[in-house]
Amino acid sequence: MTARPKPNALIWLLLSAAVIGLDQWSKAWVLSSLPEYIPVPVIDGFWNWYRTYNTGAAFSFLSDAGGWQLWFFTALAVAISGLMAFWLSRTARGNWRSALPYALVIGGAIGNVIDRQIHGHVVDFIQWYVGDHYWPSFNIADSAIVVGAIGIALSGLFDGKKREQGTGDGE
Repeated sequence: MTARPKPNALIWLLLSAAVIGLDQWSKAWVLSSLPEYIPVPVIDGFWNWYRTYNTGAAFSFLSDAGGWQLWFFTALAVAISGLMAFWLSRTARGNWRSALPYALVIGGAIGNVIDRQIHGHVVDFIQWYVGDHYWPSFNIADSAIVVGAIGIALSGLFDGKKREQGTGDGE
């Protein structure tokens, strides 16, 4: 009798799809409702809606590179998403500490790829600030990527400590 394979974590791609859907819905709202480059206060002194565009990556990295960066960031996002989907296929379905962050990064990365391919840039609209100090504008996809990356780092950190102490699953 052959052992039945354990279910993998590919079901978590449904979370990726939800992130993509929420991201694209929010950007459609922004494009139809918010003026360009004019702050709309949400919480005075802390949070604005602020419609802007980013042709680069985080913090507008390579935004003035001449256009090739659109394809570079698209290829990078697709490659990373593919790698993380592969990792999900090798992850146990119940291992949410690994699956959740991978799914968030995939959803965020693909959400921004859609923008790059449709608009030639990423639509950003969330602006946090204190006094005269402004954090660069971002969007739902960016938030999912950051939360997912932090989750991956924490998972690696804590899983690594378990292995060092001999309390990991393989022991």
